[in-house]
Amino acid sequence: MSAYLNTNAATLEASAAEPVCTEPLQVLGRDVRVPLVTGGEVTYAALDYAASAPALQRVWDDVAAYAPYYGSVHRGAGYLSQLSTDLFENARRTVEEFLDCREGDQVIFTRSTTDSLNLLAQALPADCQVFVFETEHHASLLPWRDARVTYLNAPRTPDEAVRTLETALAARDPYGPALVCVTGASNVTGELWPVRELAAAAHAHGARIVLDAAQLAPHHPVSVQELDVDWVAFSGHKLYAPFGSGVLAGRADWLQEAEPYLAGGGASKAVARRTDGGVDVEWHSTAARHEAGSPNVIGAYSIASACKALAEAGFDQLVAREQELIGRVRTGLAEVPQVRVLSLFGDDAPRVGVISFVVDGWNSSHFAAALSAEYGIGVRDGLFCAHPLVRTLLGSDPQEQGECGAPEAAPGEKSLNAIRVSFGAGTPDEHVERFVRAVGELVRDGARWNYRTEDGRCVPDTSA
Repeated sequence: MSAYLNTNAATLEASAAEPVCTEPLQVLGRDVRVPLVTGGEVTYAALDYAASAPALQRVWDDVAAYAPYYGSVHRGAGYLSQLSTDLFENARRTVEEFLDCREGDQVIFTRSTTDSLNLLAQALPADCQVFVFETEHHASLLPWRDARVTYLNAPRTPDEAVRTLETALAARDPYGPALVCVTGASNVTGELWPVRELAAAAHAHGARIVLDAAQLAPHHPVSVQELDVDWVAFSGHKLYAPFGSGVLAGRADWLQEAEPYLAGGGASKAVARRTDGGVDVEWHSTAARHEAGSPNVIGAYSIASACKALAEAGFDQLVAREQELIGRVRTGLAEVPQVRVLSLFGDDAPRVGVISFVVDGWNSSHFAAALSAEYGIGVRDGLFCAHPLVRTLLGSDPQEQGECGAPEAAPGEKSLNAIRVSFGAGTPDEHVERFVRAVGELVRDGARWNYRTEDGRCVPDTSA
């Protein structure tokens, strides 16, 4: 950082330098009051972290402190432009440290995990073979349309996952490039995958591996070097930095050799007209090659702020507290015989704060709507953008969801979809306790309100 920029830039970057030790971490929305259909109000219990985590107060404060200094990035001569450029590039270095990247790795700022994996898919060498488990989120399952894709069946143990991958890789064309894509933590079951072992299997067979860390990075430290993965992708909005930014970090060679993800300013180093009327372009070989257009400097800065906040809070402490919350939820759900928790690897598998379940005799949309309308609890229902996995776990292949208010499935029959509760570093104990209590009361006593289907969603019926 130049002395010229030092005064304001250093102040901004140190705006929350004090270690965060409060448990839970302070997030926006912790005091929001929402109405109950049965009357009165309650503090909202946000238990849908796996979709989008609330912004850390630290992140919001950092962004607010920077906002008056916002300027164009990379090409401006003015002080604010240079300051913004400095913060943007420092954010890149912060992410490198957070991920423990190798020397020479590139950090590219994208819009999301989905965007990151689509970027990598576009950068694959010709005739690349891709191996992906059917258990992946659609962001990992679907981007590989121009490659030769092998979809692997859902494993039932971590060891089976490694064996399945080894068998598939052993049968591949040994002379062409190959890529394995795997999640770090399931967005459906929360279970941790054996990433290091899968990386070792990939490399032993001449393949590379990309880690979808969207659900892992907010809950556990992610080290590119320790896991020995070639790339990592994650989203800011799941890392307590919901400002429309994501990251693809890892080896530079395939990215440098590929055509830019988007063509435009910033990605181009030099452009000249040819005598035949065409245009010659020299593209950047740095991360800028795939960051065409004006970058989302606030999104990048917010990710860096979240990375610092989590690191300063200490992942050991965060993980320990989250495991306590997981234990409370799982114990509470186990006390309700009608509830079945979904799992690939079994009850003893290590996991993050993501738990999906079904309730005998309940339509999942109806149950989630009642949790919201009658208890002020926000969860998610459906197939969670992981349709093959959820259908495998449920043993079903639904074409449509049952009508709201009517049982989705009779006791003992197959469910059509599921309910997901998810939480993290910003979740108060009371939210978890209220959720466990609400599940027991709804199963025992039923909903206290009538519900109907509206635009495919279950909502309280307020027509009476």
